[in-house]
Amino acid sequence: MKSKAAVKRIIETLKEIYPEGLCSLQYEKDYELLFAVRLSAQCTDARVNQVTPALYARFPTLESFAEADPKEVGEYIHSCGFYNGKAKDMVLCAQRLLSEFGGRVPGTMEELTSLPGVGRKTANLILGDIYGQPAYVCDTHCIRITGRLGLTDGSKDPLQVERQLREVLPPKESNNFCHRMVLFGRDTCTARGPKCGGCPLAKDCDTAKAAK
Repeated sequence: MKSKAAVKRIIETLKEIYPEGLCSLQYEKDYELLFAVRLSAQCTDARVNQVTPALYARFPTLESFAEADPKEVGEYIHSCGFYNGKAKDMVLCAQRLLSEFGGRVPGTMEELTSLPGVGRKTANLILGDIYGQPAYVCDTHCIRITGRLGLTDGSKDPLQVERQLREVLPPKESNNFCHRMVLFGRDTCTARGPKCGGCPLAKDCDTAKAAK
């Protein structure tokens, strides 16, 4: 188990590198974040941010999404990949939000994961970014880096990683920490070529220590 002092150093170092620690997906309305996260599956956030302005201009309200033809939605999100399934999920999700939740994105894990195309990772992001709840968004970057650091036991199972992070991370730090993991995973601790030599977390990283 990583010491509390080491965990604190990791958190503070990441804060220095990424002061804001915000989600990189761009949105104005709660459901827009929900849809953007759906689009980000097997796609980069940068690509999603390129696609969504035109998408939201064509379908400016939740009602317009609910009435949309999934085929037309798919034309706007084609470059995000898996566009047929994503378009169908977005239209069905809009219909459910209107019919069951008064047009609002719900604020519980159970309700969120009942929506089409919404899994635990997406639900955690919504709970953290929209509702300010402690949330552990365990995407591939977070899973990889926390395992390398020794914050988890190296499990690749998102739920297992989430449970282990709940034991070591202060709840108030959880959401921004996970956002910073994404940024750090793109910049430094990449999947194939981690820059261990100049890594600012190397002194507290189990993988970097073992490589010496």
